[in-house]
Amino acid sequence: MRVSWRLPPPESFRHLRDFPSADTHVKTSCPSVAWAAVGMPEDHSPSSSSSLPSLTACRPSPRQQRRAEVVKGRKTMAVIRDDETMRQHWRCFVACGLMVLSPFQYGIDFGLIGGLQAMPGFLMIYGHPAPDTPTGWNISTVRQQLITSLMTLGAFVSSGTAGLVAARLGRKACLWLACLGCVVSNVIMMATTDINALYIGRLLNGLANGYFMTFSQLFIQESSPAKYRGLFLTAFQFCTSFGTLIGTIVDWATAGRPDKSSYLIPLGLIYVIPFFLGVGLLFIPESPRWLILKGKLEEGRKSLEWLRPTGAHVDIEVAEIKAAIDKEREIGSQVSVLDMFRNPVDRRRTVLAVCGVTLQAATGSMFIISYKAYFFTMARVANPFAMGCVLSAIGLVAIILNSLIVIRYGRRRVLLMGGLTICGILQLIVAVVYDKNPGAKATGEVLVALSCLYMMSYNGMVATYAWLSGGELPSQRLRSYTFGLAAAVAFFAAWLTTFTAPYFINPNSLNWGPRYGYIWFPSSIVAALWVYFFLPEVQGRTLEEIDEMFEERLPARKFRGYTCVRRLAMDEKPGAQHEE
Repeated sequence: MRVSWRLPPPESFRHLRDFPSADTHVKTSCPSVAWAAVGMPEDHSPSSSSSLPSLTACRPSPRQQRRAEVVKGRKTMAVIRDDETMRQHWRCFVACGLMVLSPFQYGIDFGLIGGLQAMPGFLMIYGHPAPDTPTGWNISTVRQQLITSLMTLGAFVSSGTAGLVAARLGRKACLWLACLGCVVSNVIMMATTDINALYIGRLLNGLANGYFMTFSQLFIQESSPAKYRGLFLTAFQFCTSFGTLIGTIVDWATAGRPDKSSYLIPLGLIYVIPFFLGVGLLFIPESPRWLILKGKLEEGRKSLEWLRPTGAHVDIEVAEIKAAIDKEREIGSQVSVLDMFRNPVDRRRTVLAVCGVTLQAATGSMFIISYKAYFFTMARVANPFAMGCVLSAIGLVAIILNSLIVIRYGRRRVLLMGGLTICGILQLIVAVVYDKNPGAKATGEVLVALSCLYMMSYNGMVATYAWLSGGELPSQRLRSYTFGLAAAVAFFAAWLTTFTAPYFINPNSLNWGPRYGYIWFPSSIVAALWVYFFLPEVQGRTLEEIDEMFEERLPARKFRGYTCVRRLAMDEKPGAQHEE
């Protein structure tokens, strides 16, 4: 039997003038659904032809119906432009630029504390004489553990409770609390010479840093356009490393002072960031997604108007965010900690976010970042403070290079797998080289060179994408809980590393030194394999698109090529301007 198709009259196509074909492509094996998806009148669709009786019985699947309903009849797909320039998004860049002061504060703390433990002025108060060491002073393993690890322990506690706090307080309020806690902790650390008071100050400082790292990233994830989200998170990691570099340089400049001023001057830097951040928060809006989640729709719309370019169609984005939140609430009207694990979709997203952020700990990075000056000193590297500055600077350069890749090329899975593998191999080489010829000058030079390559690989390919995964993958209604848990587990892993590292590298304990790398080689390789099999690619996706892909229960390998159809359909208004 010969099949013929009737060509519809020209006026049937007039409504396709503004149809966004790239974003609303409907893949279906049912012609009637395909014609309905572009709004073709039923009397002109091929399925209505008497010559095609078999097609009239074609039954679309529920998923096909869902896709067709998005654009059927007098409705059109809501399109959000993503071609605006950075200059048009300048207000969003200002707000997110203020947020990245938080990791700068966190980085300064790590850069300072690692160096203090190699300063004679600090060790005269909190350490003990040790004629056999290069400086003539040393610090007990227990004190070294607690001074460094109590900060990460405090960050673990505050990040773990972030979801509970965020249920009542917004992102800005939590950051103000972090600024206050940071100032109080620093007053305690600078005013005391008692080791127990120093421990308390370090713990309070960790509580503040946990809020800094968690809520600043939540603000960035919830406020930035999908196009620039990766760039902002790269800037986030850049500021962490830049803060570490500044702290290391200040330590280097004051290390030669023979009195308390050698460590009090660096500690004084900790007051600077809370002041500027606390004042700056007065001039930016609250996270729009948090406001909409709390039912403050009008305030959320005003927040988006401030963050988006002038004249942007924020009503479309507001409605899309609200639709995503409402759909998630259909699963459960109340939000609790257990909801992260109650259904398979949220459970999967929680596990991915937690494991994604923890990838950076699998490389053993905290061992090098926290103890680089002490590590180089005990390995008898010439001028260890200067070498620590070189290490931080190399890491900074790697993040700048990464910023040229993250938006243009994406492929975060590939970069993560490559970075984890390289970091593991470098840790193994460092351990082998030191094991064969410990204490030699040539060995020290090789250690510095390999450590620089390690920091370049870690900062350029692992650290940025690990935090990015933890922020992008949680669901809308559970984001505070899930990201808080992910950050808490990451801080716990960092605490575990910083707490146990002195047992391995301190001459008073195992005295492994760089042999510690033997432990981190296998963990890095296992982490790279996990990325390959389980971590999805969501580069360039909006948070609502990520929701849709998880709801479809796609395997990780299919995320990158999946074509999303947004749930929201907006009634077409007379005279409305459509964007192409």
